[in-house]
Amino acid sequence: MPNSGQPTIGPGATGEVVRRLERALRRTPDVAIAVDGLFSSQVETAVKEFQQGAGLVVDGIVGPLTWNALPDGGPMPTLEEGASGDVVRSLQTVLTNGAPGEWGTTPQGIDGNFGPHTKASVEAFQSWGGVPVDGIVGDQTWSVSLHAASRTLETAVGLNFVIG
Repeated sequence: MPNSGQPTIGPGATGEVVRRLERALRRTPDVAIAVDGLFSSQVETAVKEFQQGAGLVVDGIVGPLTWNALPDGGPMPTLEEGASGDVVRSLQTVLTNGAPGEWGTTPQGIDGNFGPHTKASVEAFQSWGGVPVDGIVGDQTWSVSLHAASRTLETAVGLNFVIG
Protein backbone atom coordinates (compact mmCIF):
# COMPACT_ATOMS: atom_id res chain seq x y z
CA MET A 1 0.00 0.00 0.00
CA PRO A 2 1.52 3.34 -1.04
CA ASN A 3 0.07 5.27 1.93
CA SER A 4 0.05 2.58 4.62
CA GLY A 5 0.08 3.55 8.27
CA GLN A 6 -1.33 7.05 7.77
CA PRO A 7 -3.65 8.40 10.47
CA THR A 8 -7.28 9.26 9.84
CA ILE A 9 -7.52 13.00 9.16
CA GLY A 10 -10.17 15.54 8.28
CA PRO A 11 -10.83 19.26 8.00
CA GLY A 12 -8.62 21.34 10.27
CA ALA A 13 -5.72 18.86 10.27
CA THR A 14 -2.26 20.26 9.55
CA GLY A 15 1.28 19.11 9.00
CA GLU A 16 3.22 16.56 7.01
CA VAL A 17 0.37 14.02 6.82
CA VAL A 18 -1.79 16.68 5.12
CA ARG A 19 1.07 17.39 2.70
CA ARG A 20 1.07 13.68 1.84
CA LEU A 21 -2.69 13.88 1.21
CA GLU A 22 -2.30 17.01 -0.92
CA ARG A 23 0.45 15.41 -3.04
CA ALA A 24 -1.72 12.30 -3.49
CA LEU A 25 -4.71 14.42 -4.58
CA ARG A 26 -2.50 16.36 -7.02
CA ARG A 27 -1.57 13.01 -8.57
CA THR A 28 -5.23 12.00 -9.18
CA PRO A 29 -4.66 14.58 -10.98
CA ASP A 30 -6.16 17.57 -9.24
CA VAL A 31 -3.54 20.19 -10.04
CA ALA A 32 -5.51 22.93 -8.28
CA ILE A 33 -4.50 21.54 -4.87
CA ALA A 34 -1.67 23.47 -3.19
CA VAL A 35 0.79 21.51 -1.07
CA ASP A 36 0.75 23.66 2.08
CA GLY A 37 -0.07 21.24 4.90
CA LEU A 38 -3.51 22.72 5.65
CA PHE A 39 -6.66 20.56 5.35
CA SER A 40 -8.78 23.40 3.96
CA SER A 41 -12.31 23.41 2.56
CA GLN A 42 -10.74 23.07 -0.93
CA VAL A 43 -8.93 19.92 0.20
CA GLU A 44 -12.13 18.59 1.78
CA THR A 45 -14.01 19.13 -1.50
CA ALA A 46 -11.24 17.38 -3.45
CA VAL A 47 -11.34 14.45 -1.00
CA LYS A 48 -15.12 14.15 -1.39
CA GLU A 49 -14.86 14.26 -5.19
CA PHE A 50 -12.14 11.59 -5.09
CA GLN A 51 -14.17 9.42 -2.71
CA GLN A 52 -17.22 9.67 -4.94
CA GLY A 53 -15.22 8.72 -8.05
CA ALA A 54 -13.59 5.81 -6.22
CA GLY A 55 -16.92 4.41 -4.97
CA LEU A 56 -16.09 5.14 -1.32
CA VAL A 57 -18.24 6.64 1.43
CA VAL A 58 -18.27 10.38 0.70
CA ASP A 59 -17.53 12.02 4.04
CA GLY A 60 -14.42 14.16 3.48
CA ILE A 61 -12.55 12.14 6.10
CA VAL A 62 -9.37 10.39 4.98
CA GLY A 63 -9.21 7.02 6.69
CA PRO A 64 -7.60 3.70 5.67
CA LEU A 65 -9.91 3.02 2.69
CA THR A 66 -9.38 6.47 1.19
CA TRP A 67 -5.61 6.36 1.84
CA ASN A 68 -5.45 2.97 0.14
CA ALA A 69 -7.34 4.21 -2.94
CA LEU A 70 -5.20 7.36 -3.37
CA PRO A 71 -1.95 7.45 -5.36
CA ASP A 72 1.27 7.46 -3.36
CA GLY A 73 1.49 10.78 -1.52
CA GLY A 74 5.18 10.49 -0.73
CA PRO A 75 7.37 13.45 -1.61
CA MET A 76 9.53 13.84 -4.65
CA PRO A 77 13.18 14.36 -3.71
CA THR A 78 14.31 17.88 -2.90
CA LEU A 79 16.81 18.93 -5.56
CA GLU A 80 19.39 21.69 -5.27
CA GLU A 81 22.93 22.46 -6.33
CA GLY A 82 25.09 19.41 -5.81
CA ALA A 83 22.31 16.86 -6.47
CA SER A 84 22.88 14.33 -9.23
CA GLY A 85 21.36 11.30 -10.87
CA ASP A 86 18.49 10.25 -13.09
CA VAL A 87 15.95 12.53 -11.41
CA VAL A 88 18.18 15.55 -12.12
CA ARG A 89 18.63 14.37 -15.72
CA SER A 90 14.84 14.11 -16.13
CA LEU A 91 14.39 17.56 -14.57
CA GLN A 92 16.96 19.01 -16.95
CA THR A 93 15.15 17.43 -19.90
CA VAL A 94 11.81 19.01 -18.90
CA LEU A 95 13.48 22.38 -18.23
CA THR A 96 15.26 22.25 -21.60
CA ASN A 97 12.18 21.24 -23.61
CA GLY A 98 9.86 23.80 -22.00
CA ALA A 99 12.18 26.79 -21.84
CA PRO A 100 11.69 28.11 -25.39
CA GLY A 101 8.71 30.44 -25.35
CA GLU A 102 8.03 29.85 -21.64
CA TRP A 103 10.69 30.53 -18.96
CA GLY A 104 13.52 31.07 -21.46
CA THR A 105 16.49 29.72 -19.49
CA THR A 106 17.75 26.17 -20.06
CA PRO A 107 20.12 24.20 -17.82
CA GLN A 108 22.60 24.30 -20.75
CA GLY A 109 22.93 20.55 -20.96
CA ILE A 110 21.41 17.31 -19.72
CA ASP A 111 24.16 15.69 -17.67
CA GLY A 112 22.41 14.68 -14.43
CA ASN A 113 24.40 17.19 -12.36
CA PHE A 114 22.55 20.06 -10.65
CA GLY A 115 24.99 22.91 -11.09
CA PRO A 116 24.69 26.70 -11.44
CA HIS A 117 23.09 26.57 -14.92
CA THR A 118 20.42 24.14 -13.73
CA LYS A 119 19.82 26.38 -10.69
CA ALA A 120 19.38 29.40 -13.00
CA SER A 121 16.89 27.43 -15.12
CA VAL A 122 14.99 26.33 -12.00
CA GLU A 123 14.85 29.95 -10.80
CA ALA A 124 13.46 31.07 -14.17
CA PHE A 125 10.94 28.21 -14.04
CA GLN A 126 9.91 29.16 -10.49
CA SER A 127 9.38 32.77 -11.51
CA TRP A 128 7.31 31.62 -14.52
CA GLY A 129 5.32 29.23 -12.29
CA GLY A 130 4.56 31.83 -9.63
CA VAL A 131 6.29 30.09 -6.73
CA PRO A 132 9.06 31.41 -4.47
CA VAL A 133 12.33 31.73 -6.39
CA ASP A 134 15.09 29.96 -4.48
CA GLY A 135 16.62 27.56 -7.03
CA ILE A 136 15.58 24.55 -4.93
CA VAL A 137 13.08 22.04 -6.31
CA GLY A 138 10.75 21.12 -3.41
CA ASP A 139 7.00 20.58 -3.01
CA GLN A 140 5.94 23.98 -4.37
CA THR A 141 8.15 23.73 -7.44
CA TRP A 142 7.20 20.11 -8.14
CA SER A 143 3.55 21.25 -8.02
CA VAL A 144 3.85 23.92 -10.75
CA SER A 145 1.39 23.27 -13.56
CA LEU A 146 2.87 22.95 -17.03
CA HIS A 147 -0.49 24.02 -18.51
CA ALA A 148 -0.67 20.88 -20.63
CA ALA A 149 -3.02 17.95 -20.05
CA SER A 150 -3.08 18.33 -16.25
CA ARG A 151 0.67 17.87 -16.02
CA THR A 152 2.88 19.27 -13.30
CA LEU A 153 6.65 19.34 -13.09
CA GLU A 154 6.57 16.18 -10.95
CA THR A 155 4.41 14.22 -13.42
CA ALA A 156 6.55 15.39 -16.33
CA VAL A 157 9.77 14.35 -14.57
CA GLY A 158 8.23 11.08 -13.47
CA LEU A 159 6.49 9.88 -10.36
CA ASN A 160 8.83 6.88 -10.29
CA PHE A 161 11.10 9.17 -8.24
CA VAL A 162 8.59 9.51 -5.36
CA ILE A 163 10.25 8.66 -2.05
CA GLY A 164 8.32 6.76 0.65
